[in-house]
Amino acid sequence: MACVLSTVLVGVGLARRLGLSPAQGFLSGGATAICGASAALAIAAVLPRGREQDRFTLLVVVAVTALSTVAMLVYPLIAHALQLSPGQAGVFLGGSIHDVAQVVAAGYLLGSETGDTATLVKLFRVALLALVVVAAATAFRPAAGDHGSDARPGLLKLVPWFLWLFMLLVLLQSVHALPPAALPVVSEVSRDCLVVAIAALGIKTSFQALFQTGWRPFVLLLVETLWLAVALLVAVLIGLPR
Repeated sequence: MACVLSTVLVGVGLARRLGLSPAQGFLSGGATAICGASAALAIAAVLPRGREQDRFTLLVVVAVTALSTVAMLVYPLIAHALQLSPGQAGVFLGGSIHDVAQVVAAGYLLGSETGDTATLVKLFRVALLALVVVAAATAFRPAAGDHGSDARPGLLKLVPWFLWLFMLLVLLQSVHALPPAALPVVSEVSRDCLVVAIAALGIKTSFQALFQTGWRPFVLLLVETLWLAVALLVAVLIGLPR
């Protein structure tokens, strides 16, 4: 929890230093801290919209996926080199790699115990998505009068419908209310929705527009990724027995 929060705060703070907006720092930090591309799209849905923001969101999706793939290959080597126990390695991998699939691959590469622990830690991070999206909606919701109204939009209206659906599905799955036969279908639909969302962003931008964003977003995401990994590694080495 502390590593997730600190990564978002580092993103916001570093974005200011790099001349980017706090919203962009929150978006990149949240994507790094929670679950990569999925988190980026969820957070972007409650942030102020615009062509520049759409380009930045797509860049975050591409970059965070690439960084997660690199982490999947490199982090298990780090865990092995430091002779981390299966529990320590699982917490490190599950807490620092961005996407769920890469966490599972990296964890089970080091054994079933490490894989189980990494998956559990990663699912806890994913469960924090709702809190991060609500925080983004609260922090960046329009001020009164921005949409021709004297009243500031209520939080319930700013939280997108898919977040309520996400929380409902988490609750149903937690109490084993979903039939096992429905899980593959729901999983396939979720992947299809993610592909459609990324494709929609791609239609609205171009490689030229992405390159025009410059080097700063890449530095921002790289620093956030390294911060999360180092913070997790230090916490694991200090706080967990071998």
